[in-house]
Amino acid sequence: MYKGSITSDGSPLNEMAACIAAGHHQHLIEVLGQISGHPAQQNGLVMELIAPDFTNLAGAPSLESCSRDVYASEARFSLPVLLRLATGIASVTAHLHANGITHGDLYGHNILWQADGNCLLGDFGAASFHPSAGAGQALERIEARAFGILLGELLERCDAEPQDQNVIEGLQALQTLCVQADSQQRPSLAEVHLQLKAWSA
Repeated sequence: MYKGSITSDGSPLNEMAACIAAGHHQHLIEVLGQISGHPAQQNGLVMELIAPDFTNLAGAPSLESCSRDVYASEARFSLPVLLRLATGIASVTAHLHANGITHGDLYGHNILWQADGNCLLGDFGAASFHPSAGAGQALERIEARAFGILLGELLERCDAEPQDQNVIEGLQALQTLCVQADSQQRPSLAEVHLQLKAWSA
């Protein structure tokens, strides 16, 4: 339920529209319906009930960390868990882009995850619809950088085995591509997803 006409990210109506337009994906919290006829004229969506062992991947940025998420000091990820997390988020973000939507807030604190790496992307408060094909591609390349930062945060906390070094180096190279200064040279999330799937096989 939205208790006001404006949230910290903007209009609840825009967020609801993006959630509905996103459609079905295994790494989205599914929209079951939209509330209508509320006695206080409040807007809201009915979402699927998720398992209680889903937790936030990270905490929101602090004054000290500025724009970077805050991870628990003990947060560590095995390579299989990292790959499942990264592949899931790349997959769902590519799905949004294919539907003309930019998430706009691709951070760890907007990701729910389970210990095995299964994940859900939430919080569509900053989501937007692509105004045109050209603008959409530009927005997608910006979001590729956000994904690259997220991937870097996961890599910083990865406990990899010696035999995993080739994959780790590949992930580091992919991360560098995603955050490079020339946005036109960044890969699309669809391309990122395909590469991550290959490493996960």
